[in-house]
Amino acid sequence: MFKPSFALLMLLLCLSSGFAGDWPQILGPGRNGHAINETLADNWARQKPVRQWNFKVGEGYAGPAIHGRHVLLFHRLQGDEVLTCVSAADGKKLWETRWPAAYAGGVNSDRGPRCVPLVHKNQVFVFGAAGDLHSLVLEDGKKLWSRKLAQDYKALDGYFGAGSSPIVVDGKLLVNVGGRNNASIVAVDLVSGETRWQSLKDHASYSSPTLRTYGNSVSVVFITRMNLVGLEPKYGKLLFQLPFGKRGPTVNAATPLVVGEDRVFVTASYGIGAKLVSLANETPKVVWESDDALSSQYPTPVLHDGHLFGVHGREDGAPAELRCIDASSGKMRWREAAVGMAHLIVVDKKLLVLRTSGDLLLLALDTTKYHVLGRMRLTRSTARAQPALANGRLFVRDIDGNVSAWKLP
Repeated sequence: MFKPSFALLMLLLCLSSGFAGDWPQILGPGRNGHAINETLADNWARQKPVRQWNFKVGEGYAGPAIHGRHVLLFHRLQGDEVLTCVSAADGKKLWETRWPAAYAGGVNSDRGPRCVPLVHKNQVFVFGAAGDLHSLVLEDGKKLWSRKLAQDYKALDGYFGAGSSPIVVDGKLLVNVGGRNNASIVAVDLVSGETRWQSLKDHASYSSPTLRTYGNSVSVVFITRMNLVGLEPKYGKLLFQLPFGKRGPTVNAATPLVVGEDRVFVTASYGIGAKLVSLANETPKVVWESDDALSSQYPTPVLHDGHLFGVHGREDGAPAELRCIDASSGKMRWREAAVGMAHLIVVDKKLLVLRTSGDLLLLALDTTKYHVLGRMRLTRSTARAQPALANGRLFVRDIDGNVSAWKLP
């Protein structure tokens, strides 16, 4: 009989802070793009997704987070950053909380937040585009505490403002701040908002961290502006570091993916490429690396049955491709140029693909060929924000400020 290890139990406790079927943070319960306890029809020949409601929001690219009946939408309305909570059932507003917005815009003229809200027990955390961190009560939106982390630690805005969604572990919120004076990563107490530790010298990236278990231990894996790093969560001790990044007009945006106990997959575009890194020993070792296998500008690939499904390319370059590669070798299994830039969710042994064009594809998780089971147009506007899937509904945000809930067959 299978007995979960201490590390696995701790990982599940840290990552899955909501009910089964929730989407409480970026990339879902496990921060890996996998939905839990959800079912889908085998194809959409008889029935397609049905839109149940639509809610208008302001600026920003932050995807929704879902906990029970709460759908959390982080956006900007004129001079305020706003967290709006609506009902998952009908899209009616339950509460709304505002803070003054300080971000003036960068390469992209949109001034709204980029980070997905994070729900942990009865708290919600949001990290704004100017590097302001806020905590509030899930049930009614009451403010608990706020920190101006980018200001406190003199972090740069970067090309698009702050864009790395924080993570909860060991009673702390770990944030990719990119501040000076050894404040690349800052750990904040969940209850008080006070700094517990700060670590490393590097600027911030747009990649969100994830957790890794090994033996009876848990570490936090970050991609900073120029490095892949692992930290122990209690005091921020550096466990490993490997160069990953490129100076100049580049970004690291995809979340690192843990492959088994001792490997991590990282990917970026701009000539940085992809790497599978072994962490079996104290010194990380590159198993394989390539800029021709699966180099993603910002969508995070998903892992299934030893294979990586993801987008190769950039939104502002040659047409991006959806690809399937062998995770252990980087060898190509198939490629499909017609898909372009997209976000992916694994659900019920199938693959949902939300294209930035607004099209939703249902694919078989087939490692031998590109196999479409259904398709539908959800919006005629660009869908750049990460979608969320919870309790049979897909939540989609487009750049025109529409957040829509779609009932999946």
